[in-house]
Amino acid sequence: MDAVTGAGPAVWFEDVWFSYGTRPVLESVTFQVERGTFLGVLGPNGGGKTTLLKLVLGLLKPDRGRVRVLGLPPREARGRVGYVPQYTRFDADFPILVRDAVLVARLGRGRPWGPASAEDREAADRALAQVALAGFADRPIGELSGGELQRVLVARALAVEPEILLLDEPTSSVDPRVGRTLYELLEQLGPGMTRILVSHDVGVLNRHVDSVACVNRSVWYHGHGTITPELLEEAYGEPMDVVAHGRRLLEAHEDAR
Repeated sequence: MDAVTGAGPAVWFEDVWFSYGTRPVLESVTFQVERGTFLGVLGPNGGGKTTLLKLVLGLLKPDRGRVRVLGLPPREARGRVGYVPQYTRFDADFPILVRDAVLVARLGRGRPWGPASAEDREAADRALAQVALAGFADRPIGELSGGELQRVLVARALAVEPEILLLDEPTSSVDPRVGRTLYELLEQLGPGMTRILVSHDVGVLNRHVDSVACVNRSVWYHGHGTITPELLEEAYGEPMDVVAHGRRLLEAHEDAR
């Protein structure tokens, strides 16, 4: 893995174990994500999906094993990784403009104090254009709809001009129509950017991602984006049906037999 030339995988886990106190969350996790991949991450609540992202971000350290991001220890690669958390609520009365909310991501680059540089403002405006909010830069954040606000969070992650974009259930608090629009935007960001998307929406993942990882203490990595009943059983630990309707997929839990 060469962080300078760009050779090697975007993300690499080797025999990673992690626990919160005495509660094991991840066990013997080994997999790698090639650069430029759009990876969908599935699994039950509490299965370790968000923990996996935090290890990539360097917010957590494994109890055992190694993690490398762009060939580097995660903390050293953090400036090259964008992160979109689950829906974040803003105080509608807080006096901040959309561009300023995106510029927060640029803090720590260049001068630590003083107004944003022209380069920072240009990066923020490019990010807003990428999520189809170019005309919203000077609006107060409190005037935005839930879907628009979620796109601002994506723009904030893009403003660091990342090589890897991590998204933790970014549509969990918006309606399905808004969610579909956001996923279409994410698909258009490729192919150069590595995207890792945590979601429970099987239909969306099947339409947009090109590989899938199932996380439930361990990780089962599949180098394709086709979601099958067998793959879902790996992720959720019980039989599930996947019923095709055109390009959409509906998932139905069965009683374990």
